Amino acid sequence: MAREQRSGGSGGTELGRFLRARRTRVKPGDVGLPAVSGLRRTPGLRREELATLAGISIDYYARLERGTETRPSPSVIDAIARALRLGKAEHKHLRELAASADGNVAAPTTVPSRSVPPGTELILESLRPNPAYVVGRTFELLAANPGGLHLFAGIEDWQGEQRNLARYVFLHPAARDLFDNWDDAVRSSVAWLRGLAGIEPEAPDLALIVDELLRKSPEFARMWDRYDVKGNSSGRHTYHHPVVGELALGYQGMTLNGTNSQHLVVFYAEPDTPAYDAMVLLDKSAQVRASKSSTSPAQ
Repeated sequence: MAREQRSGGSGGTELGRFLRARRTRVKPGDVGLPAVSGLRRTPGLRREELATLAGISIDYYARLERGTETRPSPSVIDAIARALRLGKAEHKHLRELAASADGNVAAPTTVPSRSVPPGTELILESLRPNPAYVVGRTFELLAANPGGLHLFAGIEDWQGEQRNLARYVFLHPAARDLFDNWDDAVRSSVAWLRGLAGIEPEAPDLALIVDELLRKSPEFARMWDRYDVKGNSSGRHTYHHPVVGELALGYQGMTLNGTNSQHLVVFYAEPDTPAYDAMVLLDKSAQVRASKSSTSPAQ
């Protein structure tokens, strides 16, 4: 699939596409501008309105959106971020896009290694009964303890490189029933991938998963065009698991040193609570299933 389809637009730069997408989501009333009677042709702010709010010329801002201006100063980027009412993560992303547009970010040409650091499997095992896993930067499931794998009901039926959590939440038939808030789960994964696409639009590993999801999931395509870049490294999820029932867990993610954005994600629950008991049951049942699978005769 062509780069411009992955990027969510035709022509221009990722910086320009991000600015257009975010501008259309800010209403005049959000920034103190008077309401205009009648139908506005432009959803959100007009270019001239945003330029005025940011204190830059309309022509200069138009060149940024068209991609013919690729060297905005940090002060201009900060002013535009304030005008667009960007959050901290979105502001950071805008700075990264500006650097990328200027050619200051080298484009990767190889797919990151799927190997996890030495000792990772021992760490995952030591964390039991807490479900835990390691994902690559585009949500490849690289390693997991029994509970971490079976938390995502049915993913164990997928093999090897097919195990990707972004693919799972959008394409696996069990995902919508598993997550108590499926929309929240998918928004988080899209936001992370969108952030990566802004600074490494030609990354081979990113292209593979984004192209597949754009083809197969209308929901992914719709969310992809929103240009959200927020992502959560901690929080809570509630699962309706087919084996252990309701499972309300907190989670914490952390980057593994010496890797290309591999993340260790660990789930937890307070002891002596129904959630903890369900977590222990998940670990035990997953271990039993894993043992049966390993002892099954080859077909």
